[in-house]
Amino acid sequence: MKRYLVPAAIFLLLFSATAQATTSPEPENRIDWSVQQTWKVDTEPLDFVQALDNTKVFFLGSDSKVHIYDPTGNKIGWIPVDKGVTAIDIAPRGEALYLINKTTQEYTVLDINIIHDIDISGSPFFGDENAPVAIVVFSDFQCPHCGSVHPLLKQVLEQNKGKVKVVFKHFPLNMNGPAVPAALATIAAQNQGKFWQMHDAIFAAKGQIDQKNIDKMATEIGLDTEQFKKDLSSPVTMQLLQKDLTDAQKAGVSGTPVLYINGRKVKNRSMEAIQNMIDEELARQSRQ
Repeated sequence: MKRYLVPAAIFLLLFSATAQATTSPEPENRIDWSVQQTWKVDTEPLDFVQALDNTKVFFLGSDSKVHIYDPTGNKIGWIPVDKGVTAIDIAPRGEALYLINKTTQEYTVLDINIIHDIDISGSPFFGDENAPVAIVVFSDFQCPHCGSVHPLLKQVLEQNKGKVKVVFKHFPLNMNGPAVPAALATIAAQNQGKFWQMHDAIFAAKGQIDQKNIDKMATEIGLDTEQFKKDLSSPVTMQLLQKDLTDAQKAGVSGTPVLYINGRKVKNRSMEAIQNMIDEELARQSRQ
């Protein structure tokens, strides 16, 4: 059998041609990116998760704590965990925290309830002004469920006289709908000491809210109609509504009705659950 030797130069040429035929060039990078923000964490992060609604970021630190931040890097607080915890996850809005403990091979679910500092100065309320427990309700006059929660709050107040006050905050979900003029009407009525009368009249209308009906309600509850009209169109009235919207955003409100008991969100609106939260808050204050 004859063997033929291929000269080295020809071999290299053939290899190069084969390599070029089998190796495609790297495609053009068609991804554009930019850094939106950067901020430091006060712990060595081992794991992290972010709520789907982008309101909270959770870091599992080497110090056996879960550090919680808002999306701009402001620290909200922290939760202690066992040293064996190596991984974390959260519910969509950060209302529950899931822990994996590699050492003990345990899975744990923690209920999360962040305490919000809600400014209620100047907001309408019923009950004892100096009550140690404030139930803040964010409400929308177009929301069918918001009207039904009011009798429940009256029942809570009746069972906790001198201990609880109910504070109303506006949160119209549709800024182009009739809920906004309804909210402005109650703020204007509040200037004459008749917020709750206008509140009840609007909810009794069951969504049939227009300027003609609002003017009629103002007359029926005994308002000075000329002053009411001036207050209704005043920029200060809109500013007060905007303040409630800002307070709602800070508290993470996304729907209505939403209740907070001394800054703790009410997740179960049954009478029993609300009473338990009130009792827990009173017990907490007695220990301080």
